[in-house]
Amino acid sequence: MYLLVKRSHIIGAVAGILAVVLIAAICTRLPEKKAVAAAGGVDNWGLSFREEGKTPVGNASAEYLKQYDAYYAGDPSQKVIYLTFDAGFENGNTPAILDALKKHNAKAAFFLVGNYLNKSPDLVKRMVAEGHTVGNHTFHHPDMSKISSMESFREEITSLESLFKEITGQEMTRYYRPPQGKFSESNLKQAKELGYKTVFWSLAYVDWYENKQPTKEQAFEKLLPRIHPGTVVLLHSTSKTNAAILDELLTKWEDMGYTFGTLDQLCGQPS
Repeated sequence: MYLLVKRSHIIGAVAGILAVVLIAAICTRLPEKKAVAAAGGVDNWGLSFREEGKTPVGNASAEYLKQYDAYYAGDPSQKVIYLTFDAGFENGNTPAILDALKKHNAKAAFFLVGNYLNKSPDLVKRMVAEGHTVGNHTFHHPDMSKISSMESFREEITSLESLFKEITGQEMTRYYRPPQGKFSESNLKQAKELGYKTVFWSLAYVDWYENKQPTKEQAFEKLLPRIHPGTVVLLHSTSKTNAAILDELLTKWEDMGYTFGTLDQLCGQPS
């Protein structure tokens, strides 16, 4: 009788250990599966910063995104930063941003909408003349994840292309950023079908409220510790703070050993 009880205890203990191991294995794999599943539907682009100086985890993996020519970070072994700016309108801060970029010989990508091109054509021409990339942020800045038809998606994209060509005489470089980071798998497929590469980001901070701007100290608290090799930085050119700190910010990043790359370099990197 004692032997039987002992055996049952052993069997129970082994079963318990196996259950713990199985649960641990499932939990270890869960973030990757959840990330891919999230991208399969409609989602807002999001990041989880788990270790300072390392690429954050996106809610869709780099491997998943790349099948649709989409990117959110570069090579984690190279201390290169990719500067991008989103601009829905102009409020006087872009000239200072362009001045700082020129001083540091840093090329950036500006994702613009129709309103910006219509109202600030001279600044658009300056961006192009100084070697920056002008990307497609759609004409009307809608929630693109709610646009399911290719016809409507194409209209938002090609309308901006046409206006850009009218202003600059050049074809728009085919980089696309979803407004507000809202996307769906069908959007990624549609952008790829139109020859676009979708560019998300791996570092941003709350800089878009015109009447509630962060202080210099608050900006540096977010932008310095979270920088990492291959960072795609998203800043808003409407930010007074960004205009004021950009020269110093670029200097600090350079002092940390970083250089600045282009989207052509980001998206042209081998797997």
